[in-house]
Amino acid sequence: MISFMTVGICKQDVLQKKKNAVLVDGVILNGPIMDSKAGEKFVEEACKIIMEEVIQKANDVTEKVCEWRSPETLKKILDLEMRDTGESHQKLLQLCQDVIQYSVKTSHPRFFNQLYAGIDYYSLVARFITEALNPSVYTYEVSPVFLLVEETVIKKMIEFIGWEEGDGIFNPGGSVSNMYAMNLARYKFCPEIKEKGLSGLPRLVLFTSEECHYSMKKAASFLGIGTENVYFIKTDERGKMIPEELEKQVQRARKEGSAPFLVCATAGTTVLGAFDPLDEIADICEKHGLWLHVDASWGGSALISRKHCRLLHGIHRADSVAWNPHKMLLAGIQCCALLVKDNSGLLKKCYSAKAAYLFQQDKFYDVSYDTGDKSIQCSRRPDAFKFWLMWKALGTTGLEERVNRALALARYLVEEIKKREGFQLLLEPEYANICFWYIPPSLRKMEDGPEFWQKLHEVAPIIKERMMKKGSMMLGYQPHRGKVNFFRQVVISPQVSREDMDFLLDEIELLAKDL
Repeated sequence: MISFMTVGICKQDVLQKKKNAVLVDGVILNGPIMDSKAGEKFVEEACKIIMEEVIQKANDVTEKVCEWRSPETLKKILDLEMRDTGESHQKLLQLCQDVIQYSVKTSHPRFFNQLYAGIDYYSLVARFITEALNPSVYTYEVSPVFLLVEETVIKKMIEFIGWEEGDGIFNPGGSVSNMYAMNLARYKFCPEIKEKGLSGLPRLVLFTSEECHYSMKKAASFLGIGTENVYFIKTDERGKMIPEELEKQVQRARKEGSAPFLVCATAGTTVLGAFDPLDEIADICEKHGLWLHVDASWGGSALISRKHCRLLHGIHRADSVAWNPHKMLLAGIQCCALLVKDNSGLLKKCYSAKAAYLFQQDKFYDVSYDTGDKSIQCSRRPDAFKFWLMWKALGTTGLEERVNRALALARYLVEEIKKREGFQLLLEPEYANICFWYIPPSLRKMEDGPEFWQKLHEVAPIIKERMMKKGSMMLGYQPHRGKVNFFRQVVISPQVSREDMDFLLDEIELLAKDL
C-alpha cells in the first residue's frame, strides 16, 4: 500500500519539475489531469473491436445470437468489481471484448425476441456522433443543430399523421410518451391542477383497451389518477377495442359521478399487433368531449407505407400520438416521439417551470428555439438526430420499403406455418406479430382438453431454453388472455430474409423433436 509520505514526495517531485506549478489543497492545478494521447489510443482500439465484433458480424448467421451463461458464471467471467486503482488499457480492452461476447446480439438476423431488432448503419453513426459530442437538448445556445433537427423531424412526422400543424417532443421511451399524453389531457381538462394539485378535483377516469400497453396503468399510478380509475374496455377476438363497449363505459362513469377525460387507443398492440378502430373511437371522443391519445409506439411506422397506412385510418383525429421510430424503422434505442395536434403552446404551458438560469428571455437570439421547457426532463438526448440522418440517407421511399418488406416476410411466414404439421396460428396477423403454437409429435394425437393444453403450455419454455443455450436464435413466448404459452415472432430487421423464416420453423422442429 502506498503511504501518504510517498504521495507527498511524488507531488514535490512534480512541483519541482513543473515551472510555476500551483498546489491548492494538496492538488496540482497546472496542466490537464488526463493523458489525452493514451485516451485517444484507447478509443481507437475500442472502436476497432466494435467494428470487428459487432458491426462486421451483424449479418453473419453463423454467429450466435447469444453466448448464454448463468448469472453466477457471468459474474466470475466479467470481473465486475471496481477497485481503488484503475485497470490497464489492455485489461479494459479485454473487458470490452467480454461485454460484446456475452451480450445478446440484437442486430443478428435471427433475433426476433422484441419489438426492436437489426442495425441501421446511418443511425448508428449518428449515435457515435452524439455520444462523442455529449449534448443536451434544451436551449439553442448549447444544442443549435440538434434542436433544429428535432423541429424538422417532428414537423415531418406530423405530416404523416395527417395534421396541418402540431407540436411534439422526443422522450426516453413510449411509456414516457404515454405518461406525457395522459398528463397533458388532464391539464387540458383542468388547468388548475398544475398549481393546486389533486385536492379538490373530481374523480378522473380514463379508458383504454384490455390489450393496451402496461404503461397506461403505470402512468395512472405515477400521476395520482389511480389504477382503479383506468377502465379497461373489452376487445374482440383479434384484440381490437370494441367501440360499443367504450360507449357503455363512458356512460357508466358519468352515472357514477366521475369525470371522464381521456381515451387511449392502441395502434399495434404489443402481443397480437392489433389496431383499434380509430375512426369509431374518435366519434365517441368527440361526442363526449374526451381527449383521444393513440399509442402508436409500435404501429406508427406503418404510416410511412402507402400500402399499410390504412391500418391507422382515422389517426388524424387524435389529439396526441406516441410513435417510436426505434422499432419498425430501426432508428436505434431510444427514439420515441410524443406528437400533439394542439399548436397553441399547450405542451409548454403544461410542463414549463421557467428556470431563469436556462430560459432567459433577454438572450441575443430567438428564444422560441429554447424548447426544453416543453419537457419534464432537463438533460435530454438528441434522439431525433438518429432518425433524421437515417431518413436523409434512405429517403422516405427507403423507409417505406423497410415497412413493406417486414410485412411481406410476415405474410410469407404465416403461409409457411399453415403448410407445416405441428404449427398452429392463433389468428391471422394484420401486422408483423405472428403468434403460433408448436405442437410436438407426442401431443398431435392427444384429445383436446385440459391435459392437452397444460402439456402444450410447457412446450414453448423448453424450446426457448434450448435455443438460448444453443445461441441459434431468440424468439419470445407468453400466455395471453386464457391462452397457454405460444410463440410471438416479430419481423423487423432488413437483414432478415426468407431463409431466416424457413430456419426459424426448421429450428423449432429440431429443438423439439424429442418432446
